[in-house]
Amino acid sequence: MGNRDDYMNVIVLGINHRTAPLEVREKLWFSSEEMSTVLPLVQERWFTECFMVSTCNRTEICGVPSTTNGNLPRIDSLGQYLIDSKSATGQIQQRHLYLLRSATAVNHFFKVASGIDSMIVGDFQIVNQIKEGFKLAQEKGTVGPVLNRLVQSAYHASKRVRNESRIGEGAVSVSYAAVELATKIFADFSKKSALLIGAGETGELTARHLAAKGIGKLWIANRTYSKAEQLTQSLGGTAVEFNRLNEAIAAVDIIITSVESPQAIITAPQLSHTMKERSHKPLCIIDIGVPRNVDPAANAIENIFLYDVDALSNVVDQNLKKRESEIPKVNPILLEELKEFHEWYSALDVSPTIADLYTHFEEIRNSEVAKHLNRFSTQNDKELLDLVTKRIMKKLLHIPTTMLKNGHDEPGELKYKKIHLLRALFGLNKNERKDT
Repeated sequence: MGNRDDYMNVIVLGINHRTAPLEVREKLWFSSEEMSTVLPLVQERWFTECFMVSTCNRTEICGVPSTTNGNLPRIDSLGQYLIDSKSATGQIQQRHLYLLRSATAVNHFFKVASGIDSMIVGDFQIVNQIKEGFKLAQEKGTVGPVLNRLVQSAYHASKRVRNESRIGEGAVSVSYAAVELATKIFADFSKKSALLIGAGETGELTARHLAAKGIGKLWIANRTYSKAEQLTQSLGGTAVEFNRLNEAIAAVDIIITSVESPQAIITAPQLSHTMKERSHKPLCIIDIGVPRNVDPAANAIENIFLYDVDALSNVVDQNLKKRESEIPKVNPILLEELKEFHEWYSALDVSPTIADLYTHFEEIRNSEVAKHLNRFSTQNDKELLDLVTKRIMKKLLHIPTTMLKNGHDEPGELKYKKIHLLRALFGLNKNERKDT
């Protein structure tokens, strides 16, 4: 897939763990509220459809550029707009961003959904994050038939990758890596205590990993106390009110934070005071929040060992080797899904459909004329047969082709349904066509 016929009007613009370190990409992290504000604005300026995904490893906007206003998305326009919206000018450079188009963009999106573009290969949590981003875009009315089909195709690709390869074996994720790091630091896990701050999806996964590893005592704190309490009821442990964090910090050996917050929830002065209370007993803090939940300056405090998301990549290297060896099995699956999506996308254009319809009818006409040509003795009669059958064919096709051509202002979903129905009725898709 590489010529003009393979063009698809889809782009992906983003920043990820490959293009920028944590301290840069966290500046372009968008909360759900921020995405709700930004999506309609970027759609109005650049897109007919768009949605966003923002996680600890990436922020990406995927969209169908508007071809009517001529203001196509570029890194120096759309990218700078996103940077400005986060007041991050000077902190994020355009070299940290990437802009992918057409089949390259679609294939990238499939790789993301399939876990092979994650910092931890085979991490399928991204699928849930895509679902959340797409649901938000649906609520804001910024998505349509193309992105709906793209996302559904990505889900299908992800499911196939999980079922047809071993890339997901080992249950490696950021939360798992955090717990694995803690087990390496403390040999006898059953005699240690841990405080988990944040009971969201990542926090819950972390809590389950801690319980599975046999942590001696588990404390769970969350802004919504009832959610922490609910999690401790299913896993064991003690729920902690958010305003009593200092007491819990003073009592535990391990802290793992996973809270959605625009600023640090644990400061260096706070930890410095707490360490005096605990007589400087060693404290391991693993911060998997983005933006970071713990002030990085805390790493300078004696007997505090602070790790962030980027540090976790070193912990899972040995687990990644087996998963990375599965990538050659995954790429052909994604290529098949890409081809299928391209065939669907191509059917959105009426011109190929009209051309295919005429070709289909012309093949039938030629075949029937050839069968009966010997019944006509003179050359004039043969030419008249050819002329009359052509006229009949054109009159039969006039109404359906006119309706297709005049439907350029119809909503994309209705346009697609009409084209899809027509192609299905006449067997115009390659996998549906049969010899007459």
